[in-house]
Amino acid sequence: MPEGHSVHRIARQFAKNFVGRPVGASSPQGRFAEGAAMLSSREMLEARAVGKQMFLRFDGDVWLRVHLGMYGAWDFAGVIDADATIAAANGRMGQTNQRGTVLDEPILDAAGENSLTSIGAPRRARVHVRMSEQTTGLPDEDEQWPPPVVGQVRLRLLTEETCADLRGPTACELQSPDEVVASIAKLGPDPLVDDLAEGEERFVATVRRKPTPIGLLLMDQAVVSGIGNVYRAELLFRARLNPHTPGRDVPEETVRSLWHDWTRLLEIGVQTGQMMTMDDLDPDAYRRAMAHRDDRHWVYHRAGLPCRVCGTAIVVEEAASRKLYWCPNCQA
Repeated sequence: MPEGHSVHRIARQFAKNFVGRPVGASSPQGRFAEGAAMLSSREMLEARAVGKQMFLRFDGDVWLRVHLGMYGAWDFAGVIDADATIAAANGRMGQTNQRGTVLDEPILDAAGENSLTSIGAPRRARVHVRMSEQTTGLPDEDEQWPPPVVGQVRLRLLTEETCADLRGPTACELQSPDEVVASIAKLGPDPLVDDLAEGEERFVATVRRKPTPIGLLLMDQAVVSGIGNVYRAELLFRARLNPHTPGRDVPEETVRSLWHDWTRLLEIGVQTGQMMTMDDLDPDAYRRAMAHRDDRHWVYHRAGLPCRVCGTAIVVEEAASRKLYWCPNCQA
């Protein structure tokens, strides 16, 4: 499932390539035909991400809410004017790790998580994309435009230069301004949206009154926005926190530390396009981590492998129908 960093990257891509332009809309699949007709020819005015959900505002007070869910993704084609804050992910401005090491050559992940062309569920790009920090001009004359529809496209948004295809979302619906406010009100704080201090207090107050295990609370989008299975496992390990500890029993300073760590990891995820959760890597180790998921995380997807810290076998178990990875020694 795409986690919060991916959705913020998508929103920034829409802000750079669609906001301020009239947008054509269609539903090649047919399942969103009426909604697409309502959107078509309207100017996009705003692109906003909150946690795992994105809200696109069009003139006439019409909003589009999209939740990618487990399998959804946006595929971009045509002229891509990459946001400077995420350009590192496509290699055009180099890539910078947590220690400030600049890597001049792009690092590509064969699984597709680092792909600007398919942002969301990891998959290989199906469409050709020209990318640069500052790209001008229409697609090449020998390229078909608009690009052919591939697969089950729920919604296609199209400007003169850029195409965005939505596949497999959990939610794709039009909302009124009041409905958008109500949708966002149901979500927990997002460090990239809410005031950090206020968000911290909301998060701490909610966690500290809940008997629910912290491993479940971090996945509850009403408690905190954007954290998915990968970030959940990694945040808990980094805090050396047993995932079964009731929220109300987690020390307040630990809860605050979780919020601060989530803020930091989310910013890194938006900048790099990767859920990078290991610190203090030298350039070679950082390059390996950016290219291979197995070198990127402390415990996630490492069931049965030795803990990178203590050597104990990493445990995997089911928690609310999702796999939870943790070290029974470091997180005892």
